[in-house]
Amino acid sequence: MVKIDKKIIIQALEEDRAAQDITTKTLIPAEGIIEAELTIKQDGVLCGLDVVREVFCTLNKKCSVTPFAKDGDRVQSGQIVAKITGPSQAILSAERTALNFIQHLSGIATLTNLFVQKIKGTQAEIYDTRKTLPGLRRLEKYAVRCGGGNNHRMDLQEMAMLKDNHLRMVSDLKTAMAKLRKAKRGIRIELECQNMQELEHAIEAGADIIMLDNMSVPMMRKAIALIKKNGSNGKRPRIEISGGVNIKTVRTFAELGVDMISIGAITHSAPALDISLEIISL
Repeated sequence: MVKIDKKIIIQALEEDRAAQDITTKTLIPAEGIIEAELTIKQDGVLCGLDVVREVFCTLNKKCSVTPFAKDGDRVQSGQIVAKITGPSQAILSAERTALNFIQHLSGIATLTNLFVQKIKGTQAEIYDTRKTLPGLRRLEKYAVRCGGGNNHRMDLQEMAMLKDNHLRMVSDLKTAMAKLRKAKRGIRIELECQNMQELEHAIEAGADIIMLDNMSVPMMRKAIALIKKNGSNGKRPRIEISGGVNIKTVRTFAELGVDMISIGAITHSAPALDISLEIISL
């Protein structure tokens, strides 16, 4: 379950001008009560039922949503996952907004789960990134968790991460990391490395997480061996791979013995899961 920011729901309904739906308000009686079903049209992983409830109930408090599944469930085409009951005008006017949320979030959960299943049996785990739609990050990262993935940092204050552009502007890496640890007690620090020289500097500086970014597989093998050799006392940085990861390559990367594989595509490129809303009684 995720805490839903009601402002996002209100903004989405206002964007669609659901309360001013000219077609529905002109043609459909205000006093009518209907029932509708949310039906899955494509196999996948469900996410967003609480958001659906919030959408309908925000537009009209007389709406109710009865779930027949829960977020994180594997669902199949033809499966009915919820029943919506309430004023006909509200259900028709909020339909698209509700579907936009649940289709998008279920798409993220489904794509995430494809990657999770692909690396099953390895020590690696799938992580998301900050490549999310503005305003929807918490919901999208919740969808990643529903798909069996893990959340990387939620925002820029949660942990420190020195990427290529930071490193170009930092002259002394050890001093920079000391400043970060002083600025926030217990902060985790991640360093991005694109070659062996940067990797050696990251190990020497004492990074908590080392990201191997867009390296070739042979270079990654060499880098992972070096990290593990330097962490032979049991305290080594976590190893993350990023860049060039897709459903065909992810297993190869996971079998290298890394801890984390971060994939921006699970949020920014996940196709929506096909779900429909159908009226069943008037």
